[in-house]
Amino acid sequence: MRSFRDLAPRPARWPAALALALVLPLAGCSADSDRPEAAPPASGASPGGGAGTAPPEVRGRLAVDGHDRRYLLHRPAADGRRPLVIAFHGRGERAADLREKSALQRAAGRRGMLVAFPEGLDRGWGAGSRATASRPDPGLDVRFTEALVRHLVRTERADSRRVYVAGFSNGGSMALRMAAERPALIAGAASVSGQLTAGDAAVKPTGPVPVMVVYGADDPVRPLAGLPSPPPDPEEPILPSLSARDTAEAFADAGGAGAPVTRARKGYDETVWRAGDGGDGDAVRLLVVHDAGHTWPGTAVAPPDGFGPVSKDLDATAAILDFFTGPASRPAAPADRPRRPTGRAG
Repeated sequence: MRSFRDLAPRPARWPAALALALVLPLAGCSADSDRPEAAPPASGASPGGGAGTAPPEVRGRLAVDGHDRRYLLHRPAADGRRPLVIAFHGRGERAADLREKSALQRAAGRRGMLVAFPEGLDRGWGAGSRATASRPDPGLDVRFTEALVRHLVRTERADSRRVYVAGFSNGGSMALRMAAERPALIAGAASVSGQLTAGDAAVKPTGPVPVMVVYGADDPVRPLAGLPSPPPDPEEPILPSLSARDTAEAFADAGGAGAPVTRARKGYDETVWRAGDGGDGDAVRLLVVHDAGHTWPGTAVAPPDGFGPVSKDLDATAAILDFFTGPASRPAAPADRPRRPTGRAG
């Protein structure tokens, strides 16, 4: 995928302070961190997958900032340096919920991509810059993600030049935060039902990153127009957010993209901001999905009550991976996927 800048191989830039911060926790990691233990194959995993004799799915652990952080990793049947997708689950969910809902591990595996599904602390992510009672260190998850990328580059031969982030709901906002605050690390980002945080928790893009935002037009949980004044939540404060369009425009402005063009597609409206450097790729893309709620378009997993309908006119997983790797075709119709209820997200 070409965008703002030519996404030719480039070294990931690790600030000196970050390098020191990562060396210390990684040096204290258990053997499980360096050699993730095998897990039973997921419902979408191929028993014969993985590079060489490595199992297709592993459960990994990584000690960062005094926390024992966990993740699910799916390996493709491919050798050499491989692109990496970090996929963040929604609030109240687990890594396995997003794995089942999105089937990213299967679709990305067919493209030779590693996929890591990290577990959020207390089933959520610090997607905003404001400290809260439940998340007093608002930068904790940013540092964990950086450490996870560095760890997988070292232990799984992930390609540091092709690191992508994606997520759903609160996890989508976390993916956007990584793209906004670490543009040198991230080659592309995609958010489903997630927006940039605003107000005193605002996260602002600091450099050019290709970004896709997928949003349900009838989202009842976090509306398309954003939540400038969210209701209080005694468990974990819901942070204010920009609208989906303002989120996309913030990344377009940060990359110097051109004027947007909107086209009607079957089941959704697509707005594209082209790269401002003369390239032929999309800088930023916003897909507003008709008759869709706070859900992952194309999934076969039933959403919780009150989350609204699931669109079958768009396969969000295929659209995201096409955006990351270069579109071979338009977003395809959804494939059959395992059905399993998921937890709450927001």
